[in-house]
Amino acid sequence: MSLTSALTQQLTRRPQRLALLEQIAVQGSITRAAKAAGLSYKAAWDAIDELNNLAEKPLVERSVGGKGGGGARLTAEGERLLALYKRLESLQARLLESAESEQDLELLGRLMLRTSARNQLSGRVLGIQARGRNDLVSVELAGGARLDAQITHDSTDKLELAPGRSVVALIKAGWLRLQRPSEPADETQNQLLGRIEEILDAADGPSEVRIALASGQTLCALVERERLAQLGLATGESVRVQFAPGQVLLGTAL
Repeated sequence: MSLTSALTQQLTRRPQRLALLEQIAVQGSITRAAKAAGLSYKAAWDAIDELNNLAEKPLVERSVGGKGGGGARLTAEGERLLALYKRLESLQARLLESAESEQDLELLGRLMLRTSARNQLSGRVLGIQARGRNDLVSVELAGGARLDAQITHDSTDKLELAPGRSVVALIKAGWLRLQRPSEPADETQNQLLGRIEEILDAADGPSEVRIALASGQTLCALVERERLAQLGLATGESVRVQFAPGQVLLGTAL
């Protein structure tokens, strides 16, 4: 999947995200930018995480805390993408005007589906190993981290996967398992190392744990409070994230 295509789809389907990027450039504050863009503070963080995860280089740099609930600024990559998107807006308007009927636009909307998976990480296929009716697809993420996805051979063919092909790896937040880096790792699982950025407790369900990877991408894990207490993990600490190859879904551009 083209990274520019994936990011453009995100901004096209969710114009508030474009407004958020514009406001971050002006306001320098997540709280103020979220308010100006019509988003909640949490929704703004989620949007920034998703956009950063889809880019090879982070679009937004953040600092937790401080005046206004945390500072934020566009990186050079973010400024470049925002300028590019503004140039594309006029072309997009002409394209929509050229649609012959409203049904054309409805068809496009159905083809660009959203997903419930909280974690969407861009990467490129490194290799494919046949395993019976399944394939083990090795993916390199932005920053050099790697993960494996186990999918059917039919899915490999349908997605037209091959080394070098751009993909998006999707992992549901509830599938991620956290452990301290000092604990023995399960070699059958995918392993990603990161730092706990924030823990959002919930009285009636699992806590939401945001984990910053070295690449600038962010993972979101849903962890039961008892498990968090057992691990004794806190904000700022290093953590290992584990998940099975069979729990990774892959997507490509249509």
